[in-house]
Amino acid sequence: MNELDLDSGPAVPLAEMLRPRTLDSVVGQEQLLGPQGRLRLMLASNALASIIFWGPPGTGKTTIARLLADAADMAFEPVSAVFDGVGELRKVFTRAEQRRLQGCRTLLFVDEVHRFNKAQQDGLLPRVEDGTVTLVGATTENPSFALNRALLSRAQVLVLERLDNKALEMILARLEAHIGGNLPLDADARTALIGMADGDGRYLLNMASLLIGLPASPKIDSSALAKLVAGHAQAFDRKGDQHYNLISALHKTLRSSDADAGLYWLARMLAGGEDPHFILRRLTRFAAEDIGLAEPEAQSRALAAWQAYERLGSPEGDLAIAGLVVYLATAPKSNASYIAFKEASRVAATTGSLSPPAHILNAPTKLMKELGYGAGYAYDHDDAAGFSGQNCFPDGMARQRFYQPVERGFEREIAKRMAYWDRLRIEKGIKD
Repeated sequence: MNELDLDSGPAVPLAEMLRPRTLDSVVGQEQLLGPQGRLRLMLASNALASIIFWGPPGTGKTTIARLLADAADMAFEPVSAVFDGVGELRKVFTRAEQRRLQGCRTLLFVDEVHRFNKAQQDGLLPRVEDGTVTLVGATTENPSFALNRALLSRAQVLVLERLDNKALEMILARLEAHIGGNLPLDADARTALIGMADGDGRYLLNMASLLIGLPASPKIDSSALAKLVAGHAQAFDRKGDQHYNLISALHKTLRSSDADAGLYWLARMLAGGEDPHFILRRLTRFAAEDIGLAEPEAQSRALAAWQAYERLGSPEGDLAIAGLVVYLATAPKSNASYIAFKEASRVAATTGSLSPPAHILNAPTKLMKELGYGAGYAYDHDDAAGFSGQNCFPDGMARQRFYQPVERGFEREIAKRMAYWDRLRIEKGIKD
């Protein structure tokens, strides 16, 4: 059995009591702590650099930082970016300087480091650069957005993965070894308990602590477990990284025409408390950007679902969103309009303020007529084919082809129309 810290008093939370005491006891982070893991290699070469641990809650960030200090024979100085400020950091730096004079190094652990403002983050830099402290920060937020560039350039970002079911099962086994017996759960309830933890080892132990001391028989089933243990909301932050990750997952899943996966990501966001209006806005954008004229009704369907949700609200209105997700996933896809508009915008920005050709300008005054406004305008409805082929680009600018319809959905018909008009231009002797 792995060595655990079992010497704490009864008032200590179970997660703290069972905190691993060696790096070998940490589960679920083999990419960092396995034989060829980055942290193992740093320790083996005696080159422990400043680090930012990025990962979801309950994956071992604090534990690993504490154990790294032990393994590297460094003093461990923990601070919280939520509760501690500049004053506490100054005290830490003073102690670290004194240790440094005595030949002892200091590992400064900053929990929730992303909560430090820019000035506070900058304040860490001189002490990190001169070797007073080795910084290990922990964050659940994407460091690219949460930390300033100067701090990131002086630290390595290491990603901690959410704990998989195997790692969570190992944590339960350790707990049962500690209490000297099995939790009173049947197989399905045990699986459900691990699922409720959603990759969070700390939360798993907190839930399991509610089961200790219950009679061994009869065993608790999934239904009874749900009544005993409050469900754990899946990892989601309406203003943080998950907010953007999941909407991106939904968008790209619909682009891949996978209705089932699209429904899954929609359910994840709604269960996590995402604003349905934010989802509907993205779905409407998707209809314009990724479906376009391959299915001209897509935008109307998106707006109709949006309106239905606003009238019904949740949970009934959620069905309108689900129906839209299925519709968009199964619709033909084309980004031809999107690409065409981007190219047209690029050309418009480089051609300056060219005036429209005079023949397509109105001439409501005598002066404008004398200047040639409207002269030579060909009224398309007077043409037998309803198509004059006249130039509508600025004088002196060659005709451009921005829009290239795809051979999918309704755009196949649009392509036929455009090819027909191209033939008419040739027949009329109109040059580009």
